[in-house]
Amino acid sequence: MKKFISVLAASFLFASAIAQTNNQDGDVYPPNAEPGKCYAKCLKPDVFETVTEKVMIEPEKKAFRVIPTTYKNVTEQLMVKSETKRLEIIPAVYETQTEQVKVKDETKRIINISATYKTVTEQVLVKSEGQKWVKKKQTGCLSDNPDDCIIMCLEKTPAEYKTVTKQVLENPATTKEEVIPAEYKTVTKTVVKTPASTKEIVIPAEYKTVIKQVVDVAAHTQEVITPAEYQTVSKRVLKTKGGYSEWKEIVCDNKVNTDIVSQIQAALKKKGYDIGPKGVDGVLGTDTKAALVKYQKDNSLPVGNLNIETMKSLGIKFD
Repeated sequence: MKKFISVLAASFLFASAIAQTNNQDGDVYPPNAEPGKCYAKCLKPDVFETVTEKVMIEPEKKAFRVIPTTYKNVTEQLMVKSETKRLEIIPAVYETQTEQVKVKDETKRIINISATYKTVTEQVLVKSEGQKWVKKKQTGCLSDNPDDCIIMCLEKTPAEYKTVTKQVLENPATTKEEVIPAEYKTVTKTVVKTPASTKEIVIPAEYKTVIKQVVDVAAHTQEVITPAEYQTVSKRVLKTKGGYSEWKEIVCDNKVNTDIVSQIQAALKKKGYDIGPKGVDGVLGTDTKAALVKYQKDNSLPVGNLNIETMKSLGIKFD
């Protein structure tokens, strides 16, 4: 447990040193930051994985054997009477159709429509929305010394508006064309639907079935391969090199409260981590910090603060 606390303290001191260096040479802010969110640098542990490979202990062997000829029965169709054709006459088909015949053309007339107005109220922007950086000390830092964690919060400054009322044209004066439709009458007549035609009818050929024996597979030699034998060997290799990572989003001070700490303690305890004899008490003490660091390392998460990745991994939701 003391070892985890020492690692945590070292990570906070390193993060503090980075922050101080940046402040001396000119502030270096988190990239792509969003208003209302907080960021800090944290330690990313080494990630290892177990890889398995096969080692050959007996090479492949080859041999040859003779396969005799095999036969099969096949069925063939032999034509005994050729295909023939004949023509068939198909009479015409008629149908009654009804259509509309125009007896009076369409006419038009112009109607004048007066303009209409309405009163509208709108908000006019007098000062645009802005944003500013605010330096803060994070009370939810996993270090016992709050000065070890310097965070930068990008906050919004709201826009300013004034109300203006005015009368605007709703619908301009216009004209409308009214159409007086044409008049039609219904006419019925008989027309050809399908003209007379001829159809060629095919009388299919006649066949008989003949069965005969043919070679299925000719005699040949076959190569028989005895596969090589392998033994499985497992070893542990470095998958991802750890170290101090880039800026990570963390839980801002104003969101770290007794309820959030209690949720963290309950989640760690549920996952089998020792949070100390006081249990879930809402206090981010030494035992809780050590358990959180161990959980972060065990799950390849950023180490050293209440970062968003760790909170999501623990299943903790907050606004």
